[in-house]
Amino acid sequence: MSEAHDVAWFRQHAHELVDWIADYYEGLEGRKVCAEVEPGYLPPRLPKNAPEEAEEWSQVMEDVEEHVMPGITHWQSPKFYGYFPANVSYPAILGEMLSATFNTIGFSWTACPAQTELETVVLDWLARAMELPECFHASNPNGGGVIQGTASEAVLVALLAARAKIKGKWEANNGTRGTPESTMFRNGGTSLSGENFPAHLLVAYTSDQAHSAVQKACMVAGIEHWRKVTTAKENGYAMQAADLEQAIQEDLGEGRIPFFVCATVGTTSSCAVDPLDSLGCVLRKHDLYGHVDAAYAGSAMVCPEFRIHYRGIDMWHSLASNCHKWMLTNFDCTAMWTQDSKSILDALSLTPEFLRNKASDSGEVRDYKDWQVPLGRRFRSLKLWFVMRSFGLSGLRSHIRNHVALARKFEGYVMADKRFEIAAESRFGLVCFRLRGNGADITNRLNRRLLDALNSSGEMFLTHTVLDGLWVLRVAFGAVKTQGRHVDESWGLIAKMAGEILEQELSDA
Repeated sequence: MSEAHDVAWFRQHAHELVDWIADYYEGLEGRKVCAEVEPGYLPPRLPKNAPEEAEEWSQVMEDVEEHVMPGITHWQSPKFYGYFPANVSYPAILGEMLSATFNTIGFSWTACPAQTELETVVLDWLARAMELPECFHASNPNGGGVIQGTASEAVLVALLAARAKIKGKWEANNGTRGTPESTMFRNGGTSLSGENFPAHLLVAYTSDQAHSAVQKACMVAGIEHWRKVTTAKENGYAMQAADLEQAIQEDLGEGRIPFFVCATVGTTSSCAVDPLDSLGCVLRKHDLYGHVDAAYAGSAMVCPEFRIHYRGIDMWHSLASNCHKWMLTNFDCTAMWTQDSKSILDALSLTPEFLRNKASDSGEVRDYKDWQVPLGRRFRSLKLWFVMRSFGLSGLRSHIRNHVALARKFEGYVMADKRFEIAAESRFGLVCFRLRGNGADITNRLNRRLLDALNSSGEMFLTHTVLDGLWVLRVAFGAVKTQGRHVDESWGLIAKMAGEILEQELSDA
């Protein structure tokens, strides 16, 4: 038997690995942020086949240093500003260790009672910390929270729940043959009577700034009609109720069936916030299922000053926020709440004979396998529980507010330099800016060059988007180790490289 089964082996190397992890975090600032490798760099460095005999742990770690580390982009670097943050903390790492130790596959309450019940408790803790309405708490028989892997999974679950809900209405109506038309279920004027459920007529709605996860969910679920409601800069790139209503009316006029709306609080491109209250009125008017994707910005709702963005949330059926983005909890950990668990269960509940058990049959427990697409699930609530207890709500609020303050500091640098402009209203920890250019082509070329130069330097990493046809550079704050001095240093590099690019542009003219 391999010595890797020996607890003494584990104790020794686990201590060594914890020391390695601690050293890694202490030395992060000295590492280049981006990996400097070419596609396909790794296979030639490693053997073609797995080793026949056990290898020494020291050799494994040597290969990590020599071959893996060159290809790591350091997301926890204090100068990683790309995408949205994916921060982590030491308590979360410890929680992940304990989850791996238990290695429970908690698809049902019986499979691991503590895993199921801790998840319910912790999601209620977070709901109360954000002051979500009681309808989203587990005390509501049709409400409560569940941890999904990603916000994309949450969107898919919500979409499937919405489809199950509209299908249930059709089935109820289809069973009332001979009922006068005035009492039959109608969806905004389109009758849902008939022999076969008209799934090909269903329409889902979101804004043109929403994450591509909504489109992918429609692809997976077989929803043929997906409408992107156009947004405008003058409205902060937020979806407007009047525009949603117009899109719905157009589809009704074509005989299609609106059934699902996904709003966003904190879009990826510019952190736009869709107005949940006015959009919610449209939902209620047409009896549509509504889901709120707050993947990034949702964590900020632990701070009272940001909760205005959740005004009207009680009119929405579900919402999701990635704790693995901005709440010190490592990937994967998406908190999803619903006030309509029945529709989720109608869409996803399935219990084959080999999974039947007394507790599940009693109806007195939650089986989270029925709240998600996969069967198996990890003990993810442990790390979130560890984080909430180790930092407390006051610590989480300070964490969020610190990054918002850093974003305002960076925004001040941009606004003070006439070569640059703010491209969209800054919200939460994101700043969208760009170099000014004479016309779209020049503007886009300048900003492409600036982005390439900054990322190639290894000193920082940021990403871009396009708004109204113009390139925009995004700086998203969220790394745990980012401090004010890093903002100063990063802006200094941006300003310097911008000057060099503009000078080169003039010389090439």
